[in-house]
Amino acid sequence: MKVLIIGSGGREHALAWKIAQSAGVEKIYCAPGNAGIAALAECVDIKAMEFEKLADFAKDHEIDLTVVGMDDPLVGGIVDVFESKGLRIFGPRANAAILEGSKAFSKDLMKKYHIPTAAYETFDDPASAVAFLEKEVKFPVVLKADGLALGKGVLICEDLEQAKAGVRTIMEDRQFGDAGNRMVVEEFLTGREVSVLSFTDGKTILPMTSAQDHKRAGDGDTGLNTGGMGTFSPSPFYTDEIAAFCQEKIFQPTVDAMAAEGRCFKGIIFFGLMLTQDGPKVLEYNARFGDPEAQVVLPRMENDIVEVFEACIDGTLDKVDLKFADNAAVCVVLASEGYPVAYEKGKEIRGLEQFDGCPDKFVFHAGTAFRDGKIVTNGGRVLGVTALGDDLFKARANAYEAVKLVSFENCYYRRDIGKAIDE
Repeated sequence: MKVLIIGSGGREHALAWKIAQSAGVEKIYCAPGNAGIAALAECVDIKAMEFEKLADFAKDHEIDLTVVGMDDPLVGGIVDVFESKGLRIFGPRANAAILEGSKAFSKDLMKKYHIPTAAYETFDDPASAVAFLEKEVKFPVVLKADGLALGKGVLICEDLEQAKAGVRTIMEDRQFGDAGNRMVVEEFLTGREVSVLSFTDGKTILPMTSAQDHKRAGDGDTGLNTGGMGTFSPSPFYTDEIAAFCQEKIFQPTVDAMAAEGRCFKGIIFFGLMLTQDGPKVLEYNARFGDPEAQVVLPRMENDIVEVFEACIDGTLDKVDLKFADNAAVCVVLASEGYPVAYEKGKEIRGLEQFDGCPDKFVFHAGTAFRDGKIVTNGGRVLGVTALGDDLFKARANAYEAVKLVSFENCYYRRDIGKAIDE
């Protein structure tokens, strides 16, 4: 098989690494890819939103399967374009990817089909949102830009003044662009956060092993929201009892609800959950693998991932026995100082060769490029250093040992990834 991956980050590197292990795959392309992905795939200079060029490339190179890593092309309709040309592609069509593309849509879906989530209201203009905040809410409160915002369009506001400033940020200053045309004001939930990625063919849904992300830039969950500074898997807080509840009350009902709405969802549904005192509730849906969740979930997956992709496309997921190793993984993201606001690029990365051939330590490239024959930084999140271990404590120790193997100027990372497991 020839496989084309769409995307350029750590998630796509993890996908390329996993796809490369598939028995039937002989050639991988990635558009546009990065310096790490280039060791596994031929990188193609086509942007992720250039659907026609990507489809033409897939036709010309007789690609057997295209795998979409990113949210923007899925929400934008890349699957529809490929399918209209007879090309095989893994991911939801645009009318299903709206599950991530519009928070207002997903909240309304959950309300209609009685899927547990936080109380909310949706607003199209800032004055109405402020009026609601002044009269109706308890603080803290959560403000969410309706559309895609690179994982950063969520503001937690401690009081009315912060909330008013948040409305200005989202709806007036347009910090998240068109994603802020509408805004969701949501009840603030407390508890443990858990991420559960799942495969679905539109009927059957198979959850993967659980994970937990760390969104804030600084230790102790301080600083600005980022795309994710590290993850661990599995979550010790996601028990068998909770998993059974989620399957019955959240996972299967979501797939069934989308089907009932005429929006058959084939691909990945990422469930962002809060384990509250009143039971698990949905914080958010995503329509693709998480980043950096993929970097800890995929190394623990025992199946041939291409076979699972094909079962999702063909509607035969009920025949798949999805298996994960009885171990743990921790990923620490190495970022450029200043991320997620402003940062320098072009810093040489040293020590990457120390991961070659290592069976339990991996470095997934998120923002890297080649320059003058060297691999240099090319983004805010630069590398995801992942390590396996018999349990979370060993995996975390291994990950922080692995972090010492690689370096670049102006590197920073959180030193408390996985701290929750000590509590």
